[in-house]
Amino acid sequence: MNIDLSINTDLVRTILTRFIHSEITRTGLSRAVLGVSGGIDSALVAYLAVEALGAENVLGVRMPYKTSSQDSLEHAQLVIDDLKIPALTIPITEMADGLIEKFPDMSNMRKGNIMARCRMIALYDQSEAFKGLVIGTGNKTEILLGYSTLYGDSAHALNPIGDLYKAQVRQLSRALGVPAPIIDKAPSADLWAGQTDEQELGFTYEQADRLLFLLVDQRYSPEECV
Repeated sequence: MNIDLSINTDLVRTILTRFIHSEITRTGLSRAVLGVSGGIDSALVAYLAVEALGAENVLGVRMPYKTSSQDSLEHAQLVIDDLKIPALTIPITEMADGLIEKFPDMSNMRKGNIMARCRMIALYDQSEAFKGLVIGTGNKTEILLGYSTLYGDSAHALNPIGDLYKAQVRQLSRALGVPAPIIDKAPSADLWAGQTDEQELGFTYEQADRLLFLLVDQRYSPEECV
């Protein structure tokens, strides 16, 4: 079995920036809005969007909850400062807690889903105010695993990195100059203190990438993969 997830980063960069530009301009608009979380996926999409549309046409929105880590806010700011894009910080604590506090025994899963949906409300409001389309930031690994929230982080007008596995997101991020601290840190949705994707999933993205590539791209059966 050949498991080669390497990509031609120059070619992928060209394809994705053209995709962003064509999909947005065909609507008569020229701007984009995205949540900048401090993670690698949103950072990569921000760099691609700026290359496609120009820095002045990309709005980066930080949307912290009271348990969000300071690292995430600082890494999001690294992206905003490096790209010199217009930006807003819209805390979602009061918005989310209006519902969360009504159910004292609420699970972390429910809280996380509420936060994700509050963030999408904020992004779509800014989409109207900024006159730009909401760009998604979900990668292929997350999508295939179902590791996202319906009407939350899975809601968008277009999703340029939706066909890139996590390993490929890292490759392209290095090629585009995404800051190293963002590329190298443990992936996290930052929904509660100490939360990481891989701890929650029970396996690493590297393991998931390899298996999903065999199942989805190479069409091996589960038995053959085992």
